[in-house]
Amino acid sequence: MRDGVLVGTAEDGSDFTAVLPFAAPYGGPPDAPSFAGAVASVVPSDWGVLLVRKGGFAVARMAGETFAESKTGQRHVQGRTKAGGQSQQRFARRRDNQARQAYEAAAEHAARILGAGSRPVVVGGDHAAVEEVLADPRLSWLSVVEPWLPVPDPRRGILEQAARDACAARFDVRNAGEAS
Repeated sequence: MRDGVLVGTAEDGSDFTAVLPFAAPYGGPPDAPSFAGAVASVVPSDWGVLLVRKGGFAVARMAGETFAESKTGQRHVQGRTKAGGQSQQRFARRRDNQARQAYEAAAEHAARILGAGSRPVVVGGDHAAVEEVLADPRLSWLSVVEPWLPVPDPRRGILEQAARDACAARFDVRNAGEAS
């Protein structure tokens, strides 16, 4: 064990690290059954998921591993164009305005669904988009926790998988002879 992370080494020199979800430290015995039991015990009773990409969002308030309330949504954000000059600038302004409106809609739904009060929230999607949404003052109380979830366009199935991924332990295995 090192810094709340379970570590181990095999006879051939391979090693691993095992990290509990929600950045929870592990302090139990160094065996698989104890670690597996700890995974289930660290899932908060009240937490959230916020996924944002340009033009799409998904937000959920969770009760343990169960969805208490959720919303997914999309807003059209025009893609890039090869037009030059003034047309390119006009399309860029339109794209920026559409993205801003999409982020505002995501923040509004996140504030409504996640409510007031401090709770851990797992986020994912596009870093810049998530930062834009989290900059909304109504979400200033959220406590963002690991892991960051790389997700495609947030849809209901993606949100459900993201919630499962957030509740899972993370393992990093390095085979003997691999460079660090």
